[in-house]
Amino acid sequence: MPRVSLSCPSLGSLKALAAPALSGLPSLPSTLRDTDVPALFREPYILSGYRPVGLSWRCYVLSLFQMHNETLNVWSHLLAGGILGLRLQGPEGQGLSLDPASLPLVIYVFSCLTYLSCSTAAHLLQSHSELAHYSLFFLDYVGVALYQYGSALGHFFYSSAVFLPAAALLAWLTCASCCFAKLHFRRPNPLHRKLFQVVPMGLAYLLDISPVAHRLATKSWASSAAFPLHSLQMLLFMLAAFFFSCPLPERCAPGHYDNVGHAHQHFHLLLALCTLAQQEALFQDFLSRRPAMIRDFGEEGLLLACGSFPLLALCSGLTALAMRRQARTRLWKEQR
Repeated sequence: MPRVSLSCPSLGSLKALAAPALSGLPSLPSTLRDTDVPALFREPYILSGYRPVGLSWRCYVLSLFQMHNETLNVWSHLLAGGILGLRLQGPEGQGLSLDPASLPLVIYVFSCLTYLSCSTAAHLLQSHSELAHYSLFFLDYVGVALYQYGSALGHFFYSSAVFLPAAALLAWLTCASCCFAKLHFRRPNPLHRKLFQVVPMGLAYLLDISPVAHRLATKSWASSAAFPLHSLQMLLFMLAAFFFSCPLPERCAPGHYDNVGHAHQHFHLLLALCTLAQQEALFQDFLSRRPAMIRDFGEEGLLLACGSFPLLALCSGLTALAMRRQARTRLWKEQR
């Protein structure tokens, strides 16, 4: 009786089999040192792992599968968006509907997917050119603003009447302030550039999370399955904020954490986990509150609360476009 061999093929034979399928793909150049790329693309204490500037868009898309100092930033938010997308079936297993009671949760999920997608695109494609770098990160800040207001909508049902207007204003201020800081401060960045980013984000978060914090402080944790998840998302966000503000551990050992382990990667991973915990908590809140939403707020109140989301998107988008025009004008003058 003939025997069947179960030996694994050699690495060389696998490469030979894969060669025809990969022959049409461009070969990606090696990553560079910080001194080999323009100052705009450099990050403090990150000395290597930079992709060359000026490649084709396709090369940057394919760099998703190359190891560089943005790889983990991209994959953390890409995977989080995929997991969140799988949960679009909804907390009841029947899909999220567009009825007034479900609309705030639908907008929240959309805002999460938007900010994760914008962040992924920015970190994956920003090395194409200086204008692309500015444009993509301005888009990233629009996504951040929408996510802030989407989170506020998720917490709206436990808040006061002034909560949503203030949340919308702070969300737009975050977008405008981050765009301004990105455009007007040059590397090495001064401390007040970070303050332009952190202060409005921090104020927006404190307002957005205030209804949840009040519930956690005044009610029994046994009363809701969402409470442990809300406490987890708050802890994860505070850790993410720490790594966003402090370039650790790379500041202590420049060059040792270029591709894996630097602060912005920790920030991305923790923020992705925070979003997933927040989503599960809001699903639990939605299930417990849905029967009373229409009675307590009315359909008109719910629709009005959600109607300000596209207005915020418009204002943030126009702000990003205005900043992009300034960036393009400045780059044109510098290149003359």
